[in-house]
Amino acid sequence: MADVTDTTAIATSTTRRRKRIKWETVGDHVVLILGALLMLVPVYMVFATSSHDAITVHREGLQFLFGDQFSENYNAALFEYGGFTDSVNGITMLTNSLILGLGFAIGKIIVGMMAAYAIVYFRLKFATFAFWIIFTTLLLPLEVRILPSYEVIQSMGLANTYTGLIVPLIASATATFFFRQFFRSVPEELIEAARIDGAGPFKFFIDILVPLSRTMIAAMFIIMFVFGWNQYLWPTLITTDESLFTLVRGIRQIIQAYADGSTTPEYGEAAALAIIAMVPPVLIVIFFQNWFVKGLTESDK
Repeated sequence: MADVTDTTAIATSTTRRRKRIKWETVGDHVVLILGALLMLVPVYMVFATSSHDAITVHREGLQFLFGDQFSENYNAALFEYGGFTDSVNGITMLTNSLILGLGFAIGKIIVGMMAAYAIVYFRLKFATFAFWIIFTTLLLPLEVRILPSYEVIQSMGLANTYTGLIVPLIASATATFFFRQFFRSVPEELIEAARIDGAGPFKFFIDILVPLSRTMIAAMFIIMFVFGWNQYLWPTLITTDESLFTLVRGIRQIIQAYADGSTTPEYGEAAALAIIAMVPPVLIVIFFQNWFVKGLTESDK
């Protein structure tokens, strides 16, 4: 009988231990939820504001509840021509932003991979020194080299062109650093096997290193695409043709209508354009998120 009682007591104690609330876990989740709300609530308010007319937003500020101008604002933001010359709409700016984002991402990945390949696999006398010179450019903000870059592009006649928008900023110390670290982790046995099979430098790079680097390429693509997509200062300097305006510039252009004091800015359309500008980067991150994590945390070889 005593054994049965002891068994029951042990079972009861185990059940209570299982039901005990882990306050540390609760605290962790509360912090995560508050952090998520801190980031998502402003986005929600912009989304709600994009459904209101300009007068309401001008008088009352950002809105928390949805209005009745949702379809009108998004239709105007995407398809209505505007600007100082009435020659650009949201679709045009969306296309320009996509070209800029893709150009930045692809260009930076190609240049970064080639630079890292040369530093790691070629017996260059000053390879390490060259790498650290490249790496130190991370300490310099974009604004430091923006005026010299503008002078060069202007003198070459590349202002108001996609080439002038993309090419001057595709050199990337970040991509070079990550690809260098990745290439250095490639096993020596693989290099020797490729050499025995008669693979030259170009074939080794294309047939072996590029497929091995697919997760790192995906990670870099996300970072560089978002960087290019959100560019504002450089496109503002290098383009005066409204047909080359990006979405980020377009939002500013709508708000700028208030400068002459004669009209109320279309705040609802600006908020709608801001929401539209968030969609492509979010989709890119969602699509590549698994590869992004692998590229930054695993060798995947």
